[in-house]
Amino acid sequence: MPTSSVRAFIDPDEYASAMRQGTVGITVVQGGHFAAKLSRIELHRLWMQRFSTSAAWTSHIDYWGGQVTIAFQTQFGPNMTRNGHECAYDSISRLSASQSYYLRAVNAASYGTVSLPIDEMASFGAVVSGPDPKAANDHLTILTPAPSALRKLRRLHAAAGHLAEDAPAVLAHPEAARGLEQALIEAMLACLHGSEAEEDRAAKRRHAAIMRRFHRAIEQFGDQPVYIPELCKEIGVSERTLRACCDEHLGMSPKHYLLLRRMHMVRRALHTAAPSATTVTEIATRYGFWQFGRLAVEYKALFGEPPSATLARPTH
Repeated sequence: MPTSSVRAFIDPDEYASAMRQGTVGITVVQGGHFAAKLSRIELHRLWMQRFSTSAAWTSHIDYWGGQVTIAFQTQFGPNMTRNGHECAYDSISRLSASQSYYLRAVNAASYGTVSLPIDEMASFGAVVSGPDPKAANDHLTILTPAPSALRKLRRLHAAAGHLAEDAPAVLAHPEAARGLEQALIEAMLACLHGSEAEEDRAAKRRHAAIMRRFHRAIEQFGDQPVYIPELCKEIGVSERTLRACCDEHLGMSPKHYLLLRRMHMVRRALHTAAPSATTVTEIATRYGFWQFGRLAVEYKALFGEPPSATLARPTH
């Protein structure tokens, strides 16, 4: 049964958990209030998503696989970056199954994805040539389709998004959904056929492997703060190498990324705590902060409110 939904978010964690593409961890890197919108449309075999955010962010995505997915910007703006590859407005990214990657936006961003099951895509033959779509790897293929093919895909993708917002009953109708689905598949294949691919260089692959270890190491620490020396030791690389990889994939130094991670952990803890049972100081100390005045200033700059306001807000 075809379905669709359109949701707005002001909490980045709730936004990340609502995405269907995989397990997503998002870190907001720009101050001010965060706002996002996510449209999800599931037709018969094809499903698509439309994303828009108001601020710069970086994210790590463990893509679930089982699907061949292409991603592209839905509106012109600053180029996004996947695994250190700059993705231009006139390009698309083809994602491998079970792929783990970093995605970041340097400002407000709007992008979309369209996906088909691997077996469905395999029936079209040459469009899935190249890296085995069933293999878990970090290969990222960036393609430059014919401009007319990408324009058509964007137009159909936008039309589906408008229907999800204004006329969801149309999308829920099996035959209307089938007609739209076939048009989207045709546009998707047109973008994949005859595109020029950017080769994945050896240095990029080495950096992707280091960042995979970087993510696994951070995950091992769970809800505990982690710092550069112990992280480099765990990964087995120098700070200089790690800094180069993080600059490429995250657009920031590992030190700044880990600071933002700790600030987001403080925010989550404040958001779920009972004001009568704890204090801002107790929670900040738990995550390694000891300059409380500086934390308060940086926290307000990033999240748009002081820590005490987050703690005072009722949990939900």
